[in-house]
This record gives sequence, structure tokens and C-alpha cells, in this order.
Amino acid sequence: MGADNRRRAESPRGAGRQVMPWREQVRSYLQHHRKVATDSARRLWRAPVSALMTWTVMGVALALPVALLLLLLSLQGVSSGWESSARITAYLALETSESAARELVAELRADSRVAEVDLIDRDQALAEFRASSGLTDALDFLDENPLPHTLLITPEERSRSAAGVQTLVTYVEGLPGVERVQVDLGWLQRLNAITELLTRATWALAVLLGAAVVLVIGNTVRLAIENRRDEIVVAKLVGGTDAFVRRPFLYTGAWYGLGGGLVAWVLLQVSLWWLGGPVERLAGLYQSRFTLAGLGIDGGLALIIMAMVLGWLGAWVAVKRHLDDIEPGDTAGG
Repeated sequence: MGADNRRRAESPRGAGRQVMPWREQVRSYLQHHRKVATDSARRLWRAPVSALMTWTVMGVALALPVALLLLLLSLQGVSSGWESSARITAYLALETSESAARELVAELRADSRVAEVDLIDRDQALAEFRASSGLTDALDFLDENPLPHTLLITPEERSRSAAGVQTLVTYVEGLPGVERVQVDLGWLQRLNAITELLTRATWALAVLLGAAVVLVIGNTVRLAIENRRDEIVVAKLVGGTDAFVRRPFLYTGAWYGLGGGLVAWVLLQVSLWWLGGPVERLAGLYQSRFTLAGLGIDGGLALIIMAMVLGWLGAWVAVKRHLDDIEPGDTAGG
């Protein structure tokens, strides 16, 4: 009975001892991560020239594809604006009466692909031509009006792509009384094709430069591993796990990525500021609202996070490749 009472009395204290080690373990784990991250940052701070060179290489490699993507996004925004302003001009046959033209207007307005239809009748067209051409005396000698009725068709928003406009053109060409349909989308289709090609090329370049960043970080971390070979051997001798040993180098790669991402962001901001004024002046000469798109806060954070991921990945590749070859039996020279 006495022994049972003692076990029952000690059981709450045993449960308390089970909770505290778990909490202490988590606290110790987080403290170690914080200590390792701080120590890795201090090591980089003690070698500023080497770290700055690595950050600069990473920044240039990251800024180049991002700048090209921003330029393509700007071009796509301009081309979408051109698509939105695209209108179809349908010229009716000369023998088409005004009542027949108005029936075509009503038929087109009933089509869900059409947002608006304007009719310019023959007399109105001749009056506008007379006022704008300066050939009033010559036009007075004409026996009859040579200009046809004209329909100005504005596609609905969902039909303002190159494919949607082409489908609508084919439909209008088949309407009775329509003699000719004019819309110039060939240059826009060529621009879209070139933009798509450049987009794919930019993504391919981004993948290649991303791989180059991983290799640069991997080589830098490999040198750090070689410089700390004795420290790694001692850590393994006292029972340090692989995760414990590789953790400082992973944080080093992440710090390299953070610095490279910040350098890339600065390069992009300076480039946009430097080119923004001349680009806006050039666009103004062509009555265009073209502006270079910036990263914004979300884009800047995404760039920095991606750079840190690439730095961590490069460090992980180096650690996986070289750290396993270092065993407690190795010496600094071997």
C-alpha cells in the first residue's frame, strides 16, 4: 500500500517532467538555429569583400531575367491596349440603300460579340472628305457621290483579341451588302508572336542564370567547408549529427541569397529610375502611354525570397556533395 501511494503521488511529478523536456527541447532547438544564423551572418561580415563580390554576381544574374520579364509585361500591356482600341471598318456596296445599311446596323448590334456600331452614310462621308481634303472645287464636278455607306464596328471586350477580331471580320464579310472589310491586325499578331518568343527565351535565360547562381553559391560554400574541415571533424567526433553540421552552411547560403536579392532589387530600381524619364519622353512623341513596369512591394519580396531559396539550394548541393566525404579520421591536409 505504501509503495502504491508513493507511485500515485509521484505520477503527477513524472507527467510534469515529460512536458518540460519537450518544451526545453523546442526552446533549445530554436536557440541553436538563432545562434547558427547569427554566427553565419558574422562570418560573412568579417569577409565583406568576398561576400560583396558574391552578392554582386548573384544580383546581376537575378536582375537580368527579371528586367526582361518586366519589359515584356510592359509590352503586353501596351499591345492589350491596342487590341482594345481595334475597330472594324465595313464598306458597303454603292447600290446599298440607307435603309438596308440601317438594317445591317441593327443586326450587328444584336450580336453579342459587338459592343457598338456607328453608321456613316454616304452624304456625311462626302461632307467630311470635302472639309478635310481641300478639294471642294474638284468634288463639285462629280456627277454622283463615289463614297459608300460605312460601318464602324467596335468588338465586345471579350472579342478584342486578335483571334476574336478575326472571327468577327469573317462574319461581317459574309453579310449581304458588305463589299470590303478593313482591319489591320497583322502587325499586332506579329508583335504578339515576337513577344511570346521573347517570353520563352527570357524564361530559358532565367533558368540558366538560376542554375549559375546555384553553382556560384555551391562553390562558395564548398570553399567554406574546406576552410572549416577541422571544425567539422571535431563536431562529428563529439556526436554531431549531419543536420547539426550542415546547418551553418545552409544559413550561409540563405544569407548569400538575401544579399544577392537585395542587390538585384537595387539594380532594378536604379535602372527603372534611369530609363523611366527617356522612355516616357519617347512614348510621348508617339502619343503613347507606354511606361516601364516596376516590381512593387510584392514583386520585390518574391525576388528576395527566390534569391534566398536559390542560395539555400546551392548550399545544400555543396553540403550534400562535400560534407559526407569528411569523416572523423580525416586531417586538415587530407
